[in-house]
Amino acid sequence: MVAMVSPSTLFLILLFLSIPFSESNLTIDYYKNSCPQLENIIRETVTSKYISVPAAAAGTLRLFFHDCMVGGCDASVLISSNAFNKAERDADINLALPGDAFDVIVRAKTALELSCPGIVSCADILALATRNFVSMAGGPVYTVMLGRKDSLESNISSVEANIPRANTTMDEIIRMFESKNFTVGEMVALSGAHTIGFSHCKEFAYRLFGYSRSTPTDPSYHPKFSAALKKLCANYKNDSDMAAFNDPMTPSKFDNMFYQNLKRGMGLLESDNGLLRHPKPAISWIYMLSTRLPFPMILLEQSKSLAFLGLRLETKEK
Repeated sequence: MVAMVSPSTLFLILLFLSIPFSESNLTIDYYKNSCPQLENIIRETVTSKYISVPAAAAGTLRLFFHDCMVGGCDASVLISSNAFNKAERDADINLALPGDAFDVIVRAKTALELSCPGIVSCADILALATRNFVSMAGGPVYTVMLGRKDSLESNISSVEANIPRANTTMDEIIRMFESKNFTVGEMVALSGAHTIGFSHCKEFAYRLFGYSRSTPTDPSYHPKFSAALKKLCANYKNDSDMAAFNDPMTPSKFDNMFYQNLKRGMGLLESDNGLLRHPKPAISWIYMLSTRLPFPMILLEQSKSLAFLGLRLETKEK
C-alpha cells in the first residue's frame, strides 16, 4: 500500500523544502545551546496572538510566503524603506500584508532579545511562527529546520515578477513557479494556502461587476455565491477594507475544503479558479479531489530533490 499525505501537509513541506533558503547549513537543533528557550518563547507569543486575533494565522502564513518567494526565506519582507531605498514591504502587492503578522514577529523578536540577544534571526522566527499558527489552525505539526540568516537588502523592484496577483493568468503563474523549480502538481498543493484567510473585494470585484461587456459577472462563479459576494462588496470602492473569506465553508480551518470549493464554483480569485480551468493544473487538481485529496509520497521525494537544487542555486547566486 502506497503511503499518502494530505495536501495541507504537503503544502508546508513543499514551502519549507522547495523555496531556496538564505543558508544551506540548516539543522533542527541550531539554537539548542545558544537559545534553549526559543521554542517556548515562540509558542507563548504565537498562542497569545492567536487567542486575541485568530486571523493572524492566515496573515503570518501569507507574510512567510511573500518573503520566501522573493529571494528565499530571509526576512527581507520585514525590512522598512528609508530615504535611500524602497523596500519589498512597500510594493503594491505587499501593502495589504496584515499588521498583526508583522506585530507577532516583532513581539517574538523582542522577547528573544531579552533571553538570548543577537542570536535568533527574524527569518527563523517567521518560519517558526508560521508553523505554530498553521498547527493551531488545524494544520499539521512539522519540524522546522533552523539557521537562516537575515537579509540586509530589500528592494521593491524584486517583488513584481515573483509573487502572483489575484488576476495573474495561470500560464504566468505556472512559469513563475517553474522558475523556482516547482512542478505544476506542487504549485497546486501550494495554492492550498488559501484554505485560510481572506481577500479584499478590490482583488476580485471585476469578476462580479465588470467581467465583460456582455457578461458583467464571471459565469464560473456559482450564482448564489456571486450574489452573496455582490451584496458583501457592494460598497468596495468607498471601503477598501471590505473582504471575503478565501474558503467560505471553513474559513479559519487549515484543511482541504479549498479544492472542493473550486468544483462548486466557489473559487474566490480568478487565479484559484484557473487551477480547475487550465488543463495542466486541472490534472493534479482532479486527482486530488477524486482520491479525497491525498498526494503520493513520490511528491515528497521530488520536493526533497528540489530542496537540494534550490540550495545549490542559492549558494551560486550568493
